[in-house]
Amino acid sequence: METQAGKFPPILLWTAGVALILFCAAGIAAFMGWVPTSMGGTSDGVMPDKHSANTARPVARTAPARTKCAECGVVESMREIDVRGEGTGLGAVGGAVVGGVLGHQVGSGRGNDVATVVGAVGGAVAGNQIEKHARSTKSYEITVRFDDGSSRVISEGNPPTWRTGDKVKVINGVIRSNA
Repeated sequence: METQAGKFPPILLWTAGVALILFCAAGIAAFMGWVPTSMGGTSDGVMPDKHSANTARPVARTAPARTKCAECGVVESMREIDVRGEGTGLGAVGGAVVGGVLGHQVGSGRGNDVATVVGAVGGAVAGNQIEKHARSTKSYEITVRFDDGSSRVISEGNPPTWRTGDKVKVINGVIRSNA
């Protein structure tokens, strides 16, 4: 028969393993906040007085005060704004050239000259308007109502991903989720 000298009994290994698992589980639960904290008081909420061991006084239990978040709020409304583009003059010049060439095709003699000038002026006006339309952009105004009751309008260039009622935080003029 063989002796088991130098080997741990299996029951000792199992006990140590279970104890280690329970200890780790308790630590994780405490770290995640799943275990209520203990304040060292008695179960009825009465703490002994410092000066007398026989007297007891009630201790007020209040929920921890939530810190006010100055940047936190709710999306109240959103609005799309059309921002008209500025003309640089290139549209007017290009329109005048095209209008002048097209106007020159009409009539002959003095009528041809008048048609060329009218075509150039009309082309310049049309070209300028086309350039302004091509350079126009859209911006979006998002109104955020903060927890303190104030509101602020934030402008964004891209279509917002927010919806009315979303909880947000405004940090340096940028809206971020506060969910």
